[in-house]
Amino acid sequence: MTDSPTVVLVHGAFADASGYAGVITELKAAGHSVFAPANPLRSLTIDANTLKAFVSAIDGPVVLVGHSYGGAVITQASADLDNVTALVYLTAFGLDVGESLQTVQEPFPVTLLGQNIAFTGYDAVGAPGGPDVYVAKDFRETFCGDLDEQTSAVLEATQRFLSAAAYTEPASAAGWKTIPSWYLVSEHDHSIAPEAQRFMAERMKATTQSIDGSHVAFISHPREVAEFIELALV
Repeated sequence: MTDSPTVVLVHGAFADASGYAGVITELKAAGHSVFAPANPLRSLTIDANTLKAFVSAIDGPVVLVGHSYGGAVITQASADLDNVTALVYLTAFGLDVGESLQTVQEPFPVTLLGQNIAFTGYDAVGAPGGPDVYVAKDFRETFCGDLDEQTSAVLEATQRFLSAAAYTEPASAAGWKTIPSWYLVSEHDHSIAPEAQRFMAERMKATTQSIDGSHVAFISHPREVAEFIELALV
C-alpha cells in the first residue's frame, strides 16, 4: 500500500471520460496518479459493480471523484471498498439509501435537463429494461453553457445515452455516511439545480465550495477543479 492516493474520475451521463482531459493534465502535472475509466451508464447496480471491480484492483488508497450521475455511482460503490479514503462530488448526485436520481430532485426546481431529455424508441442495450434517455434539444444551454459553440457541438454529437433504468433505480448503499466527502456546487447548473446540490452537500456534511460555472465546470475550469480535488488528497 502506498501513501499517495490514486485519483479515480468517474464521468456522468451524456458524456465520457475525455471530458476530464483538463483536470487529468492538471493533476498529473502536480504528481498525482489518475485514472478515468468508462462508466457503462446501464444501471446504478451495474455501474457501481463495474467501478468496484476497477478500484479493488488498485494497490493503495483511492480518492473517488464523480460528476453528475457519476456521483451516484461512487456513492454506492464506495460503501463496499475499504481502500477509498475520500469522495469528491462535482455537481453530482450524493444519494441516500432508497433514493434515486429522480426522487432526490423532486422537491427542487425543474431543470432544463428535465425539460429537454427524450427517450429512445428502442430498449437500452445491456440495461435491465426500458429505453435510453438523451439530451434532445438546447444541449449547450442545458449541459455546458460556459463552453464555446464548437466544443458544445462536439459534446452533443458524442453524448453517451443513460438508461432510464439508471435514472429511476434507488441506491442500495451510501458510502458518504462513513467516508469524508467534498462537494463542488456549480452556481449556473441547468442540469442539477444548485439548490439540490446544496441539499445533498449539507446532508453528507461535505466540505463544500462553489464555482462560477455550468454543469461541466470541470471542463471550463480545470485548474480550479483540480485544486478542489487536491483538498481531498491530504
